[in-house]
Amino acid sequence: MKGLRIVADCANGAAAAVAPELFRHLGGDVILQNIKPDGRNINLNCGALHPAYVAAEVSVRGADLGLTFDGDADRCLLAGSHNNVINGDAILLMAARDLKARGMLTGDLVVATTMSNIGLEAALRSNGIRMLRAPVGDRYVLEEMQKHNAALGGEQSGHILLPHLATTGDGLLTALVVLDLVARTGKGIDELTEDLKVFPQVIVNVKVREKRPLEGIAPVAAAIRAAEKELKDSGRVVIRYSGTEPLARVMIEAESEEAMRRHAEAIAGAIRAELGA
Repeated sequence: MKGLRIVADCANGAAAAVAPELFRHLGGDVILQNIKPDGRNINLNCGALHPAYVAAEVSVRGADLGLTFDGDADRCLLAGSHNNVINGDAILLMAARDLKARGMLTGDLVVATTMSNIGLEAALRSNGIRMLRAPVGDRYVLEEMQKHNAALGGEQSGHILLPHLATTGDGLLTALVVLDLVARTGKGIDELTEDLKVFPQVIVNVKVREKRPLEGIAPVAAAIRAAEKELKDSGRVVIRYSGTEPLARVMIEAESEEAMRRHAEAIAGAIRAELGA
């Protein structure tokens, strides 16, 4: 890490007890922030739940990159040198390409979730890497990884699973993997992720009075089919009910922002007309 200036936001959580000693041994100029937990300030306007904080600090302090952890330090997000947040999708892309180059990416496969942007899938595909999607939640990612003997998996939120290094997600370990990659390649994280094209995404929440199977409601099913037919490989349609609230969530990704919003409103409107509370 010599020659690098890094901002590390410990969220006044678990990382605050470990990060100072860890980064002291790695060298470089590391600016540690939010390392004084008082029992009430964990994740308070800082950490991976508020990654814009570390992105702004990287910009203000002229740093090369930022690292930010959540309260229990099992997640890590990054910040580039242009006041930009780099999420778990980009970390998966960096790690996947590196593992493949070293012959360690079993089956040339990565497990992500339904929330990962279609841009990640496209970037991995261009590098000869397949991506499988699991439901949101690290336990589901791990189940899919074990089923397919995958060497890498994770979530957009920054929860990265590397079974050859640890049995669970660990934000500090993720940070070390990223820093090792930067040191070995001599490239910054912006350069390492510059070909990741993030497709526009919108999520529309519709309050519903009941949670009937959507495929059995003709107007809703027709709106979903129309979106899938038009978008094909240039977009993604994910419709699901919330597990905890009376909501249907309509998520659309597309290269065209116009098409994204048009289909999201059409599907949400159909759900609202049939099931709206």
